[in-house]
Amino acid sequence: MPQYQEQFPKGSKVRVRDFAVLESFKKEWRFHNPLRDDQLAFAGKEGRVSAVSFYHGGDVLYTLEEMPGMWHERCLESCK
Repeated sequence: MPQYQEQFPKGSKVRVRDFAVLESFKKEWRFHNPLRDDQLAFAGKEGRVSAVSFYHGGDVLYTLEEMPGMWHERCLESCK
């Protein structure tokens, strides 16, 4: 994706990636907005994007309705 271009606009329905993907991301990610332990419980759950923001440099961060924390784009997938 180009910088400052979200894959999932506000209002989009998304699915949190599976537990193995979240756990791997949590272990490997060393920068801003780390994935929190309480977010792992939402693996595989569907939700709706309530807000989109961008970290300096273009990383896309999402807030999901009724799910805690900020979500990196790599932790989400489209609901089809």
